Parts: sequence; structure tokens; C-alpha cells
Amino acid sequence: MADAPAPEPFVRPDVRALLDMLEAMGRPPAEEVGAVAAREGMRAMAQIGEAPAREMALIKDVTCPGPAGDIPCRFYDTRESREAGPAVLFIHGGGFVIGDLDVYHSLCTEFAARLDLPVLSVNYRLAPEAPFPAAPDDCEAAARWLASSPAELGREITGLVITGDSAGGNLTIVTTHALRDNPADVPVLVQAPIYPVADEAGQHESYRQFKDGYFLTGGTMGWFTQSYAADPGSARNLPMLGDCSKAPPTVLCTAGLDPLRDSGRSYAACMVKHGTELTYLEFPGIIHGFFTMRKAIPSGQADVEAFIDAVGAALGRQQ
Repeated sequence: MADAPAPEPFVRPDVRALLDMLEAMGRPPAEEVGAVAAREGMRAMAQIGEAPAREMALIKDVTCPGPAGDIPCRFYDTRESREAGPAVLFIHGGGFVIGDLDVYHSLCTEFAARLDLPVLSVNYRLAPEAPFPAAPDDCEAAARWLASSPAELGREITGLVITGDSAGGNLTIVTTHALRDNPADVPVLVQAPIYPVADEAGQHESYRQFKDGYFLTGGTMGWFTQSYAADPGSARNLPMLGDCSKAPPTVLCTAGLDPLRDSGRSYAACMVKHGTELTYLEFPGIIHGFFTMRKAIPSGQADVEAFIDAVGAALGRQQ
């Protein structure tokens, strides 16, 4: 008797509407148009599909010193001034190839407003122009700079919350591990990777199930990997190749229809194995990238809020 076909995965109605619209548009994939056009496409998608920015008392473009020159960053705060306290380092996604401060502008204001904390968003160097390890080098430099309470920010920083999505989720873990092994001026209080790449994503069932037809494709992921040109055996590329113990309290989320879903699950399981305090959220019926598509996928707003609230709760337990 033949095996019954696998049931169709649950897809939210607003997610299905977006996927159908994107298919009807017939846009060429990133790997066909190249890095420059793909970056423009991601900006255009954010302009159309992302929620408006929250009101901030302070938004300031700054630079921090990096290994290859100054790194552009953007600083957000709901208050003109504040007492000493933690700050958020936000590391954007985009496969190490696309993404920038503007694409993630609204999301950074969401973190700042919902956590009532200052946020520094880092515009690390992108591949293929600056391949691995430029991105982790820049993110570590930005984290150490933020931890030093630089005068440009006018804040006394007592600890870090490091977060970011996708490639930025990977860099969240890599940066946290770097500061675990060689501490900065203040500790990492919480790491909060959003649908991260933590190990070889292609080995997992979620990759096979969702690599076509669910926004992030296997072809685009392969192009990102080729462009990033990382050492495949380096823990600064795939953090689960190294020591994942002694991590700070961790808040991690995955998306149910994401080819990266099981890579995030794998890292969550590793956190449990090592006894790390973990809050793990998996949001069903939604695709990779939804954190910056909250207007196109309205149901994702509640998920973003749930994740940020979980970060706030984890931080509260450390203070």
C-alpha cells in the first residue's frame, strides 16, 4: 500500500495572498539580477510591505570604528536622555548580501518603542564586495563600541541585547560567542536570533519542504552562500560547528514555512542541551522575512510583538 501524500502545510490567508501576488508579478530571483539590483528590490519590498516607523525622540546616523574603516550605524531612542541601562544591537538580514539600515528602519523603531531601550543598527559590509569574515568582524566591532558607552551616543550602557534576523540571526549568535570568549566592557544580557542560520540549512527537512514557493528559495540561499564565500568549517560561519555552551539567556523564533526553520530548531535544541535559559517561539503558517513585511502580512505584527515582549521578559529576569 502506497504511503499517503504528506498533508499540505498550514498557510495563513494573508501569507497565501502575498505569495500568490509575488508569483503573479513574476519577478526574477535575486540570483539572476545580481547583488545591486537585489538590494534595490529588497528596499522596494520594504517600502511597499513594511509597517510605518514608530515615533522616536532621537534618530541619529553615526559611525563606529571598524577593522576596514568606519562602519555606518543608526541610533534610535524613545527618549532624549536616559539613565544608565542596557542597549540593543540590531544586525540586519539579507543573506550577507542585501539589506541595509533603511530596510530595517521601521523594525528598529519597533524594538526601541516596545522595549523602551536605545537601539543601534549596524550596516556591516556586504558580500560579494566584502566576503566573509567582513560581516562578523564589523558586527563584533560595533558590539564592542556600543559596550564602551561611546560619547557619540550620550548613553551609559550597562549591558547588551543582541538581535537580528536571518543572516543577522547568524551574526547575532556569532557576535555573542565572540563576546563570550573575549568579553566586551559590559556583558551580553540576552541574545535574540530571529529565524537564524545556525548550521548547514540544506541538511534539514524544512529546506526540502519549503525551498520553492515560500518566498526564500533554495536557489537564492545557494547564491547567498556562494557570494559570502565563507570557510565552510568555521564556527564564525555556522556557529553550531563550535562551542555553543555558556550562552546568555536566549530568545529565538522560527517561521513555520521557512527553509531555515529546522536550523533554528537545531540551535534551540542545543541551547536546551547546554542548560541555557531559552524562550523558543515558532510562528505557524508564516514565511521567512515576515518581520519586515508587517503591512503585507498584517498577522505578523502580533508575532513580532510577542517576540519583542519575550526579549523584554528575558531581560527583566537578568536585572
